[in-house]
Amino acid sequence: MPRRSGTLELVLQPRAPGQPAQRWVYEALRSAILAGRLHGGARLPATRDLARQHRLARGTVVAAFAQLRAEGYVRSTVGSGTFVGEVPPDALLGLGGPAGRTAQPPRPGRVQLSRFARRVRSFPVLEGRRTRAFRTDLPALELFPATLWAQVTGRVLRRASTRLLLGCEPLGYRPLRAAVAAHLRATRGARCEADQLAIVSGVQEALDLAARMLVDPGDRVCLEDPGYGGAARAFSAVGARLVPVPVDAEGLVLDRRRLDGARLVYTTPAHQYPLGVTMSVARRLALLRWARTSRAVLFEDDYDGEYRYHGRPIPSLQGLDPDAPVLLAGSFGKVLFPALRLGYLVLPGPLVERVAALRSATVRHPPVLEQAVLARFIDDGHLGRHVRRMREVYAERRGVLYEAAGRALGDVLALSPVEAGLQTSGLLAPGLRADGIVRAAAEQEVEVTALGREWRGGFRREGLLLGFAAVPPGEIRRGVEVLASVLEEGRTAMRR
Repeated sequence: MPRRSGTLELVLQPRAPGQPAQRWVYEALRSAILAGRLHGGARLPATRDLARQHRLARGTVVAAFAQLRAEGYVRSTVGSGTFVGEVPPDALLGLGGPAGRTAQPPRPGRVQLSRFARRVRSFPVLEGRRTRAFRTDLPALELFPATLWAQVTGRVLRRASTRLLLGCEPLGYRPLRAAVAAHLRATRGARCEADQLAIVSGVQEALDLAARMLVDPGDRVCLEDPGYGGAARAFSAVGARLVPVPVDAEGLVLDRRRLDGARLVYTTPAHQYPLGVTMSVARRLALLRWARTSRAVLFEDDYDGEYRYHGRPIPSLQGLDPDAPVLLAGSFGKVLFPALRLGYLVLPGPLVERVAALRSATVRHPPVLEQAVLARFIDDGHLGRHVRRMREVYAERRGVLYEAAGRALGDVLALSPVEAGLQTSGLLAPGLRADGIVRAAAEQEVEVTALGREWRGGFRREGLLLGFAAVPPGEIRRGVEVLASVLEEGRTAMRR
């Protein structure tokens, strides 16, 4: 039985009539390297495989490789194979083609972008730097049970059926949808079944789905002010008219003048971002009544609602009135780890079919193996145990932050008494500027975020965002000491 090729086929430029085979292989590979189609470090097929793929004698390919190696285009390692050189010799000599012409990059043609493409704004990339005080929006990744996750993954893969490997429905892997629905009913008071759930890559995709399904250019979309910038990006991309709505101690203010005519309202009732307040039950019920009478849709972002430290759990908006037009979205990125890229979107009945159609025409379905692992992780009780453990850890770290801040920061930075979530906010004493504090703290490896950048309307108060969930207690105490020193220096300079 003939031996099969162990590599993918390498496409070469067509061979000119009468061109010797060795010269053809040499020039085709050299041209691909110079044009950037084969990047530095790329592994080339074995000579035996390349010869078989193009029906050549192996000696012909070996000779072409030898010439490329002699000229510096490729390098070979015994037992590892042949690789493209990192820098082609032509680049070192300032040469281009065989006649020594200077290589000029091709001039890109003018591309006419759609209005959508021109409106889209890039989202900040999560940097893989060392966690330090007071990085926001991160769970305690060092405490994630990676070994247990690997064991569950192994069991799922060992038992993977051909049906699992084939894929799933556009709304996601049904066992995961059922597991998430049960989890939301138990922990968030939601009223939903598997058929109402779409598995998404996170809240940002849920926002994009809502924007494309419900908002036309020029429609009014109301957002909390201050609020999550990612929501503004998603709705701006579809041409929505953004209307900032203030937030007070009870959450989103029902400002009828601002809300009038809104097609959609975005809110974070469990733990308002970034101020940290929890929307009162009275305000929730009033918002639901307004949505029903105004024919508006509420987008409820439950981004870290699992972590509540004081008081009785408050049901989600969707759970208070299952007939209200509420989209409930959440992510497992802050519960487990960000790279998982799995979340959920609970849909009102009339939207289920339309969202399924949209997903079938775009992503087709989310990655299935990760969904199967998460479904097993939930069904085996591991998610519930992990959340309970992390709630205790985060409550301790939150307590350390408030205790240290109460001693060292005084009235210079008044922290909000948050009852839930992974972070808190604080308002600076009058006269202090957040941007200067952020820069000075960064010089001493303390990371705080200016609160002002989250406001869309008129700028109101100078403040800072401080994360505590991902920060060990010792680092929290160090961060508070550094921040106290920076704030004192700022206040002294202000007095001068």
